[in-house]
Amino acid sequence: MKVDFHFSTDFYGMNARELSHTCMHLICTAGEGSFVFNEKCYHIMKNDLVVIPFPHRVKNIAAAPGMQLEWFAADYNFLQSLLPSNNYSIGGSISLNQNPVISLTDAQASRLLEDFHRLKERMADRHLLFYQEMMGSLCLTMMYDIFEPHSQRDATAAHSDRTAYIVKQLMQLLSTGISLTERDVSYYAERLNVSPKYLSATVKRVTGHSVTSYINRHTIPMLKDLLGDERLSLTQIAERMHFTSLSYFSRYCTKHLGQSPSEYRQSLQPKGIGFSPERNP
Repeated sequence: MKVDFHFSTDFYGMNARELSHTCMHLICTAGEGSFVFNEKCYHIMKNDLVVIPFPHRVKNIAAAPGMQLEWFAADYNFLQSLLPSNNYSIGGSISLNQNPVISLTDAQASRLLEDFHRLKERMADRHLLFYQEMMGSLCLTMMYDIFEPHSQRDATAAHSDRTAYIVKQLMQLLSTGISLTERDVSYYAERLNVSPKYLSATVKRVTGHSVTSYINRHTIPMLKDLLGDERLSLTQIAERMHFTSLSYFSRYCTKHLGQSPSEYRQSLQPKGIGFSPERNP
């Protein structure tokens, strides 16, 4: 997958259509401005960080004279693929969808700007053989630098709202690894004592993403780990994941990995080394 990266100081360009597949990271360095996101208006000033997946949803951008900022954006799915599924990024996406603005200390803002500048500098190295991997490493550093102030903000926030509680409970269920065998929305709705329709609508409203997307985000890393274990046959993996047939398991892999189970296993082998995976329908 070819991944594009973007850096700019143009506040009004943050919601450009070509950035619709990205996650935007913006730091205000001077002055103030405002924008509307999810029907709410947000005001930002110096040392405010804004993190918005799919920034084309931003509207009514306005900047006061003298406002200065820097932003970096990269493919949303690429950034998510860099992180383990069972981490703060999943729960954190809930609060960011509700409030994408995080106030930083001077030290935190300075550190993130350094991350931005390293990324900007290395964007010119597209000719390098491992350019995407190198940029991924720098992006991961940036995201972990964001986790600290983000988690500090969330620690002081009240989460008494029932909808936020339902989503939090769903994330806790998924963090146990239960999606290895349970991938239907109805299962989680029953566990949470709500209807599938209510759960789906609530998760979509609070996070901006579907229940299924979160189930998959937890399941796919476990699937990859199982396929990477050569001691397990494809039949054993399918049974462990409670698929009713090997062909159904194969279709699931093709849909979510872009390859059949056999092809994915083959792709894990160093070039030049033969591997004979179990025949797959």
